[in-house]
Amino acid sequence: MAEFDEQGRPKPPTDTPVQNTSTQNTSAQPPVTTAFAFNHPTIISLLYLSSCVLFVTGLIGLVLAYVWKGEPHEEWETSHYAYLIRTFWIGLIGSFVGVLLMIVLIGFLVLLAVAVIVVVRCVLSLVNAQKQQPMPNPDTWLI
Repeated sequence: MAEFDEQGRPKPPTDTPVQNTSTQNTSAQPPVTTAFAFNHPTIISLLYLSSCVLFVTGLIGLVLAYVWKGEPHEEWETSHYAYLIRTFWIGLIGSFVGVLLMIVLIGFLVLLAVAVIVVVRCVLSLVNAQKQQPMPNPDTWLI
C-alpha cells in the first residue's frame, strides 16, 4: 500500500535508497565543511579571548600553548603556537605598561590599544586555524 505525503504525492519506499543525481559532486575537491573545528590553536585563542572577562583563562591558554608546542602536531600549528605565545606576552607587557602610565593619564589609551591588538591577533589566529593554514608572520609584535 502506497503512502502519501502532505501534498498528495506518493512517498518512495523506505527499503530502497533515494539518489538525487543533481547534487552529485563531480569535482576532485573534497566538500567544504562548515563545522567549527576545535583544534589546539582555536582552543588557545578562545581562552585568550575569554580572558577579557575571566583573567585566569589567559594563563591557562599560555600553559596549553607551551605544552602543545612540545607535542607532535600538524605542521601548520607550529606558527600558531609561536604567534599565540607572543600574543600573551604582548598583552601582559602592554597591560603592565598601561597600568604604570595611568599615573600620567595615558594608560587608558595604552590599555585600549593593547586590548584591540590582542583581540585582533586572536581573531586572525582563529580564522587561520579554522582554515588549517599557518600564520603568515608569527614572529611579529604587531598585528
